[in-house]
Amino acid sequence: MKQILLITDGCSNVGPSPVLAAAEALEEGITVNVVGVIDYGTIGELGSREIEDIARAGGGISQIVGTRQLAHTMQMMTRKTVVQTIQQAVNRELTQILGEKEPKTVTDLEPAQRARVVEVMDDMAETIALQVILLIDVSASMKPKLAAVEEGIRDLMLSLQARIGQSKLSVFHFPGRHSGEDAVMDIDWTTDPGRVRSLFGRLQMKGATPTGPAIQKVIDFYRYGTLEKQQEIEGNYRIEREGMLGDNVV
Repeated sequence: MKQILLITDGCSNVGPSPVLAAAEALEEGITVNVVGVIDYGTIGELGSREIEDIARAGGGISQIVGTRQLAHTMQMMTRKTVVQTIQQAVNRELTQILGEKEPKTVTDLEPAQRARVVEVMDDMAETIALQVILLIDVSASMKPKLAAVEEGIRDLMLSLQARIGQSKLSVFHFPGRHSGEDAVMDIDWTTDPGRVRSLFGRLQMKGATPTGPAIQKVIDFYRYGTLEKQQEIEGNYRIEREGMLGDNVV
């Protein structure tokens, strides 16, 4: 099961729509959850609406919290999304098995049947393999919140370790230091909480927030397995395309 957990405190202001990117993620079987982080004041109406729209398009959930609630929220949303995704799959199977025109859900079953199905779902939630990519907004306004983000990442990794099933975590931040870096990997797939130390200490904070391109970068990482493989494929495509254009010119 694949998830993106986007942590941000404002609106996207660079590149394509993050809502469309989240919808593409869902088509790839990746659920997108969004946490809006505040310290003082509010995110604002536009920011709140975008956070909700991204999560809705990505088949996930959203919540706006203070830094003190961040760690708990990250754990809650990760688990809730697993349960929600399993329930959706079970509901689809029930409708198909029962041959009903109207969608069937677990709540439509007889109590005894419902209890057995819920027990199986709970077991699946603990044993199913889980991959979570944290996508962290490090635009200028996020700087005072990053210590809480790091603490939240460590706590999330510890909670994932408590699961029976295999759980892996990867961390990206956006935007990158250089022009054109929509998102940068901080930690490749890992199960080790010890790797989360001073992730963001040396970052140069920027005002830009390319949320849509960053989500797309993470989708590509899921799709190709590694950033190196993704870059190799993109490079081969450019070479092939340039060759075709050259042949056409001749």
